[in-house]
Amino acid sequence: MRRRQLLQAGALAVPALALASTPAHATAKVVTGAEQWARDGWTRLRDKRFGVLTNPTGVLVDQTHVVDSMVAAGRRPTAVFGPEHGFRGTAQAGGSEGDYADPRTGVPVYDTYGKDAAQVAALFRKAGVDTVVFDIADVGARFYTYIWSLYTAMRAAAATGAAFLVLDRPNPVGGSAKGPQLDPAFATGVGRKPIVQQHGMTVGELARLFDAEFLPSDGGRLSSLDVVPVKGWRRADLVTGLPWVPPSPNMPTRDTALVYPGTCLFEGTAFSEGRGTTRPFETIGAPDVDWRWAEELNGLGLPGVRFRETYFSPTFGKFVGKTCGGVALHVTDPASFDAIRSAVAMIVTARSLYPALFAWRPDNFIDNLSGSDRLRRMVDAGAGVDEVVGAWEAELTAFRRTRRPYLHYR
Repeated sequence: MRRRQLLQAGALAVPALALASTPAHATAKVVTGAEQWARDGWTRLRDKRFGVLTNPTGVLVDQTHVVDSMVAAGRRPTAVFGPEHGFRGTAQAGGSEGDYADPRTGVPVYDTYGKDAAQVAALFRKAGVDTVVFDIADVGARFYTYIWSLYTAMRAAAATGAAFLVLDRPNPVGGSAKGPQLDPAFATGVGRKPIVQQHGMTVGELARLFDAEFLPSDGGRLSSLDVVPVKGWRRADLVTGLPWVPPSPNMPTRDTALVYPGTCLFEGTAFSEGRGTTRPFETIGAPDVDWRWAEELNGLGLPGVRFRETYFSPTFGKFVGKTCGGVALHVTDPASFDAIRSAVAMIVTARSLYPALFAWRPDNFIDNLSGSDRLRRMVDAGAGVDEVVGAWEAELTAFRRTRRPYLHYR
């Protein structure tokens, strides 16, 4: 209801729908799948009853949203489907926007967040779609929910016989796979299938892997899967020239994305992960943490990062209104920085320096984030950073081998 009131009041007002197809930007270094089809006036969607699963990141180089561009070009979606945070992105973590008619385009919007494949399939049937278009920018971490919205939508499309189209986008943290693989016994909404914590794949590559590796045992493969690849992007490229649109309210910058595959683990601890500050996931701490943590971490010589002593008072989340001490992460060399190893080092040193302060969340949410109870048990047993990281090397090697046939970019 609140969402509808905001929209009706014009809180999210945007210019009138007098949009042309996006003009070519010849100087763009990287050209997304959406940009390519928009430049062609979305003609390949002619005669399709298509729905679009997207959010605020589904934009073109000129920052026109793809749904607005489609409607302006005369290719009106039958429906839009919103993931976590919603189609227009107003909801906080764990929230969504509900069902409503988009006030700008009039296109019906259906909420898919938290719904299973059968429920999403019912929405596809209700909307009458024969093609599902996916255009969301991911941040490359297993526990970021958009890739599981992708997987659920693929299962739903397979059940309804709908074709599936992915408009691919770069992975903002690059193409290297790192971290532990999910144990299926720990599958939840923040990790449904056995991929590693930093998968190093684009959503298009993941869609191919999902279709071949997981869908056959989850109801069957898609009738049709098409991926429009990004032009001009290589796996190691972190600078793309594309506009940064926060994919969720607590992912404000590219720097946030770089650290997130590691520091999101602090959501599973008693420490603040920085929600309620201007630099979430880059600012970590708790009341009574002091300068010693930064000194200890910098003394480890972790590649590509420096830790700055910092103090903060969150406006929401953990420790609202309380003064916290901690560290701010400054990535000095993204190419050598390992977010997961760095986060493990932060956890190990925090437990050692502040045994009365550091604790896991009582629900053991850390197990959902890390993909098993191994990290928690090893840290509690006093394991060091190298021992913890070394424990998943075999499964990481196996995942790299599994994903190889589905990689498109060099």
